[in-house]
Amino acid sequence: MGLAEELPRCFTYADYRRWPDEERWELIDGEAWDMSPAPSLVHQAVSMRLSLMIGGHFHGRDCQVFASPVDVVLAPPEAGDDEIDTVVQPDLVVVCDGEKLRESHVRGAPELVVEIISPSTARKDEGVKRDRYERAGVPEYWVVYPVERVVHRYRLEGGRYGAPGVVGLEDGTFTSSRFPDLEVDLPELFAAEPEPRRRPGDTVAGDKG
Repeated sequence: MGLAEELPRCFTYADYRRWPDEERWELIDGEAWDMSPAPSLVHQAVSMRLSLMIGGHFHGRDCQVFASPVDVVLAPPEAGDDEIDTVVQPDLVVVCDGEKLRESHVRGAPELVVEIISPSTARKDEGVKRDRYERAGVPEYWVVYPVERVVHRYRLEGGRYGAPGVVGLEDGTFTSSRFPDLEVDLPELFAAEPEPRRRPGDTVAGDKG
């Protein structure tokens, strides 16, 4: 049993920093969320492609692109470790304000946050994390569904996200609301995914025995 599971209480960033390095957790409003097991190969393939697209776009520009694992501390600069109750690890973040870059983490709201859905994370990413990004003032939030091949795009207006814009493979491309010159090629993003190789004797649904 991990350390965070043994201590049923409201946690802070001070607690988070003492947890074992081999365990991956997120802290949302003081609640610890276990990030195991490791993401699927489909998740990782889409993450890699999107990292290359966004990273290439911002190469040589003032904004920095970071891929998970990177700690994003959603708290004001002056907050102490024992006052902070939210530390997340998005799949991708874009940060354009150098004052938010610390030695070990990003402090404050990134300009763009991307979460790539796994079956076990959908409720969290479209629920408590979306709400927390909204409260932190993240201008744009993407939730990518690799299996369904759609992207939900949230845009902050008047301090709220509202209903997401939904784009899919048939739309071809979409552009960022925060960065109008950032365009994502959806057929490239959702290209054929890796499939596990079958070994002699393996069966799958639909096989006749």
